[in-house]
Amino acid sequence: MKQLMMFIFLSAFIVLVGCSDQPRPETTVEAYMEAWESEEFTNMYNLLSESSQNVITQEEFEKRYTAIYDGISMANLAVTYNLPDEKKDYDEEDSPSYDYEVSMETLAGDLNFSHTAELVFEDNDEGGEWAILWDSSMIFSGMEEGDTIRAQPLAAERGEILDENGQALAENGVVQQVGLVPDWMEDDKEEVKKELADILGLSIEYINEKMEQSWVKASSFVPLSSIANDDEERIEKIKKLNGTKFQQKSARIYPLGESAAHLTGYVDAITAEQLEEKSGEGYTATDQLGQTGLERILENDLKGEAGGKVAILDEADNEKEVLAEKEPRDGKDVTLTINSDIQQAIYSEMDGDAGSSAAINPSTGQVKALVSSPAYDPNEFVLGMNSERRSELQEDPERPLLNKFTSNSSPGSTFKPITAAIGLETGDIDPSEEMSIPDKTFTKKGWGDYSVTRVDSANVDQSVNLRDALVRSDNIYFARSILSIGDGKFLQKAKDFGFSEEIPFPYPISSSQIINEGEFGDHEVLLADTGYGQGQVQMSTLHLAIAYTPFITDGDLLQPTLYKDEEPGQLWQDDVISEGTAVTIRENLKAVVEDSEGSGYEPPLEGINLAGKTGTAELKQSLEDENGQENGWFIAWDTDQKDLLVSMTIEDVDEGSSYVVPKVKNVFDQLR
Repeated sequence: MKQLMMFIFLSAFIVLVGCSDQPRPETTVEAYMEAWESEEFTNMYNLLSESSQNVITQEEFEKRYTAIYDGISMANLAVTYNLPDEKKDYDEEDSPSYDYEVSMETLAGDLNFSHTAELVFEDNDEGGEWAILWDSSMIFSGMEEGDTIRAQPLAAERGEILDENGQALAENGVVQQVGLVPDWMEDDKEEVKKELADILGLSIEYINEKMEQSWVKASSFVPLSSIANDDEERIEKIKKLNGTKFQQKSARIYPLGESAAHLTGYVDAITAEQLEEKSGEGYTATDQLGQTGLERILENDLKGEAGGKVAILDEADNEKEVLAEKEPRDGKDVTLTINSDIQQAIYSEMDGDAGSSAAINPSTGQVKALVSSPAYDPNEFVLGMNSERRSELQEDPERPLLNKFTSNSSPGSTFKPITAAIGLETGDIDPSEEMSIPDKTFTKKGWGDYSVTRVDSANVDQSVNLRDALVRSDNIYFARSILSIGDGKFLQKAKDFGFSEEIPFPYPISSSQIINEGEFGDHEVLLADTGYGQGQVQMSTLHLAIAYTPFITDGDLLQPTLYKDEEPGQLWQDDVISEGTAVTIRENLKAVVEDSEGSGYEPPLEGINLAGKTGTAELKQSLEDENGQENGWFIAWDTDQKDLLVSMTIEDVDEGSSYVVPKVKNVFDQLR
């Protein structure tokens, strides 16, 4: 009896062990679904039944999934499936099935479907295994053999950038795509290539490379480059060449060209690196992306959201089922406070000189122009720029690609009204009090060989009041005044004018500073130089323009605004100075331009009353330097209309501010 019981126990144990070693269909399902979610198509294929593998090769299987997923811009693939709560034993003749769900993101939005995976048991050398019975419906549940997938992207229209009057600064237009048709070319084709290369700025090697592409047939149109729709001269030259053809192509257009290049920036083809950075944001390898300027800053508003359609087509290419569809959402148009006439007038007056300029309405803070010179034509990037031209722009010593209106430099004597305003507010400057200045230079004990020097036009009187000092731009008066004010009080009041603060403006502009280290300490020479805008004072043309608004508004520092739908007249700081101080500074700055002794008098301008201040900033590496580059400045506003103020600096000029004054005055003259 005992032997019988032992036999029964061993038999049961062997059966149990044998059952535990049997392959289970759930194991195959889990492996297949995990491989699918990881896009490991080789592993998926290895889990297919022999009958399924006879229908499709491994190479075809992998290519099919890859091509479909790439075509629909698939992302965030998720595969979920249901397994029974309790294990079930299957015979080899059974065909177990398991429900699963697939979700993914595509160019047409979210795509979801449900389906069932069927399995079959197949014998092999190791005893057998469960395999997936696969057909096309496992790619998408509605597919059958012979069906294909069509992915149709639907582009969103990029929003346009408009000036305050609705004039386009960046718009969607058309350009002329230029190319060759081999069949149309005659015996002079080599000469045509040479002439076309010269006209388009291409190399003959580049043209040959394009013409020799594998897809090119005798009747093919081979695009080579694009030119502006209104470039009539080049269009006529190209039309005369045998074999040439034009096609219209949608493109971004910048009507103001160089005048607003750094303001608008430009769009260009998205790079592989940018595409990776913006993964998940709806970009594709064929998209355009804002690369610089407002095109980049406003990218999210301007780009809109592309749509698309993913559908199953039958063998006759008829649409059988729409799997996902999303309408495109066009980008937003953005209307600025910029005025195209002012923008162009300023750029024209700068005439290629290196420098920057800003124009505002000093009564509202609305920015009317932001100019950097020299510049480039943003349309070149859109039309297609070869590597030689890119290198030429990048290596140009005039640095046309550098945006100068975002950066700071020493404002020179245009800073003196700020020193004067602070001194009037602290009581350290009495506008009627005469300061004795007996010599052309001023120094103090402990300054060594260093001294402050008056410009020749200021060295005419030995007794000077505030009006004289501003009209003649007297360095010594303002150096001594800031020493009287003291560094602590001066730095505190300078904050009211926005120094050392982030400028509240959507286009990033460098913050202005009074001093590098935050305080002067024992550096009295540096404090003295600060009084007349030298030392370590740094400002942009835009901040200088805004810093003058308290003189026009009777005390309030306005916030610069760029968008037309923003409330005008927003305050950055209120009551920066008293009304009395504003009146005093304002009247004295009128004299700078109207008085024949004023540094801003020449050339006289009839019919327009201006107030303003000149400045010549000498850039030295150290106090010991004998000479340095001189930048000329002039800032002025219309005292009658009070709707336009222009701040401009020109770099490396021999004539200082006298080179800039006529340019700014001509802007006002052009616009009135």
